[in-house]
Amino acid sequence: MGDAVLVSMSPEIWRHKADIPAISAPPSQLHCPSITRSPLLDIAPKTPKSPLASSLMTPIASPMKKAIANVQCYLEEVGHFTKLDPQEAWLPITESRRGNAYYAAFHTLSSGIGVQALVLPLAFTTLGWTWGLAGLSLIFMWQLYTLWLLIQLHESESGMRYSRYLRLSMAAFGEKLGKLLALFPIMYLSGGTCVTLIMIGGGTMKILYQIFCGETCNMKPLTTVEWYLLFTCSAIILAQLPNLNSIAGVSLIGAITAVSYCTLIWVVSIIQGRPMNISYDPPQEKFDMASLCSILNALGIIAFAFRGHNLVLEIQGTMPSNAKQPSRLPMWRGVKFAYLIIAMCLFPLAIGGYWAYGNLIPGNGGMLNALYKYHGHDTSKVILGLTSMLVVTNCLSSFQIYAMPVFDNLEMRYTSKMNKPCPRWLRCGFRVFFGCLAFFIAVAFPFLPSLAGLIGGIALPVTLAYPCFMWIIIKKPYKYGAIWCLNWILGLFGMLLSLLVFAGAIWTIVTMGIEIHFFKPQ
Repeated sequence: MGDAVLVSMSPEIWRHKADIPAISAPPSQLHCPSITRSPLLDIAPKTPKSPLASSLMTPIASPMKKAIANVQCYLEEVGHFTKLDPQEAWLPITESRRGNAYYAAFHTLSSGIGVQALVLPLAFTTLGWTWGLAGLSLIFMWQLYTLWLLIQLHESESGMRYSRYLRLSMAAFGEKLGKLLALFPIMYLSGGTCVTLIMIGGGTMKILYQIFCGETCNMKPLTTVEWYLLFTCSAIILAQLPNLNSIAGVSLIGAITAVSYCTLIWVVSIIQGRPMNISYDPPQEKFDMASLCSILNALGIIAFAFRGHNLVLEIQGTMPSNAKQPSRLPMWRGVKFAYLIIAMCLFPLAIGGYWAYGNLIPGNGGMLNALYKYHGHDTSKVILGLTSMLVVTNCLSSFQIYAMPVFDNLEMRYTSKMNKPCPRWLRCGFRVFFGCLAFFIAVAFPFLPSLAGLIGGIALPVTLAYPCFMWIIIKKPYKYGAIWCLNWILGLFGMLLSLLVFAGAIWTIVTMGIEIHFFKPQ
């Protein structure tokens, strides 16, 4: 009788056992953004068709179902499988996964708008009103689309979360090619931006001192190098906040100050009126290599104004993710709000700035220098000082979020080798070291802003081209479909634009030259 029962049960039992997948992945590989992708959820036994088998299996099935339900609830409460990866919990970017849509908006605003926007009217001096507005609108929509692609690519179908741009590049293009394509541009966009912020922040602190002190102070003014050092020390002290989530308040301050001084500059420029001999006519020259390079430089200025794509995946990596609320949803909500504010700042700044100064806009410093040059004598010192203070505060805030990937990379090397979290004293040492290195570069190579177009041409694909190719490789859309064609067109055109901007920058340097002076910041 017992044998008969076993024989009658064996097909159902073996069918049920065949449905149970093997679980062999270690915890470090469980990066699933949704519970439904976990193999644990497939363990629950199906209801057998045989009543006898059902009665015999009920004592086994009930505890199993209860255990699986408890595991599922626990995992949903934890929020994401990446918490099971020890190294992820040791690094500044993914150490805290308590981010939300508000934090995403703060970080995106702080990283997406800054002093690079103040030179936008300079592009209009070459392109004119029509082509300037067309170029600004097209590039704005283009980079917003690639931003959406990156947010969708953050969580792969296999469940892996790519919380760093370099990791996503390596997953899409292969380890060697991914590093070759993305490592230098990302290093430039992080470290190079921090060096530039030291130059701008320190220089603006010097201007702030001159505005309020003027000729009435008997104190000996600080040199430019000393102002750089003061700014760097302030940035290093603020950089001791442990992780990306902890600087959300700093990013909020940076976002508020960026929006404030961008709005303040174009409003004051319009109210004070236009200077004499203003013109809106683009240079009427024959179409030759010089005019082509000017057009490419103008497009490069517009493209470089929309920075921050190298930080999108890192910002999204601070968010929890589960089956009910994947991280891409709150991230996209925060990004939409942030870029609405960015558009409300950049478009009036470009249009109002070009209306106020026309072809008289200075090539160095853009709107900020134009305000000091043309309206410094008839504008209140309080307004000028407030504008300078907002710029300095924004530079200090932006330094934190752009330096965070560098801190993360330094600590990743230590934790990978030592297999333990970075001690506090060493973490502090890493940040002091990077601040001192950025200060040294700012002092030693003060002509680096003159090479911005040259190096920026290399970094341009990070924003406009790579996300399109990554989507094609990872998502594999229908060949020759609309999405497939759109991404190929944008990706190839982005690479072409990058090469043209790079070539145009080289031509400009060769024909016009640059003033190279080491250890002599102006």
